[in-house]
Amino acid sequence: MHVVSAARLNARPSSAIFHPVPVSLDLHALARIRSLELRAKSVVEGLWRGLHRSPYHGFSVEFSEYRAYVQGDDPRHMDWKVMARSDRAFIKKFEDETNLRCQLVVDHSRSMQFGSGPMTKADYAATLAATLALFLMQQGDAVGVTTFGQTLQEHIPPRNRPGHLRRLMLELEKPAPAGGTALDLSVRQLADLLRKRGMICLVSDLLAPVDQLERQLGLLSAMGHDLVLFHVMDRAEIDFTFEKAAHFRDAETGAERFVDPAVARAAYLQNLQTHRDHIRGSCERLGIEYHWTPTDTPLERVLFDFLSARSRKAGAVRRR
Repeated sequence: MHVVSAARLNARPSSAIFHPVPVSLDLHALARIRSLELRAKSVVEGLWRGLHRSPYHGFSVEFSEYRAYVQGDDPRHMDWKVMARSDRAFIKKFEDETNLRCQLVVDHSRSMQFGSGPMTKADYAATLAATLALFLMQQGDAVGVTTFGQTLQEHIPPRNRPGHLRRLMLELEKPAPAGGTALDLSVRQLADLLRKRGMICLVSDLLAPVDQLERQLGLLSAMGHDLVLFHVMDRAEIDFTFEKAAHFRDAETGAERFVDPAVARAAYLQNLQTHRDHIRGSCERLGIEYHWTPTDTPLERVLFDFLSARSRKAGAVRRR
């Protein structure tokens, strides 16, 4: 099975089209896999099992191992088998031709430790980041990892060389230190480190003031980076499923407050929806790709949606 690059998916009709079918990878089973790399491999393999050939329109794929032949290329590198199947000339693509640098930026703040399902938000975010790292590096793309809380904690620049994927996995497997979020400071520090343009994937519950978030993401966007947001939240947070009155602790500050869910639910849900709408609006204004990602969403679906969005964006750029 060839692996396709998110940066090089084609949004056009083809006789070789793939569509998703229902996925079967259970999050409880996935959570029992201790190795993050094995989890990521399970998700990527699950994506391929959930795809099948279809006569309907969707998105086709061009393998990252090839690129279109242009005048002046060495014909010895041409793949004649691919040309015979597609009636188009391709040459084998070498690793140093990659044009994608991706920095995975993962929230390690205290609020990410919450979870009512098989995975906490932190576990889910780490598994998602590991899956993206594995998938992109299989194309020959360069991937790095940054973790943050009240400040940047670790920063590994994008690379693609032997042993680098393992280094990323070990970093993502580290337990997050306790602490709140200072997203504005962390993003400013990140901007100083990422001078070369590339893709930045932020995986976070985004528990920060929206104006602050928009200001800092706007800084990265103005630098020419291609930003992708994965907004991770737990189902209990989304639906406010709590029933009994109790003391609730603020996951970021540690402050406690007595709350009766029956009284507070309506206002909480409205505030959450307003927060989400404002984040989505900020992303639209800044041209940032936004993915709403509850922790009960199958990770194959998240990966597929990411690839589909990349395909649509690439198609829109080509049509300009």
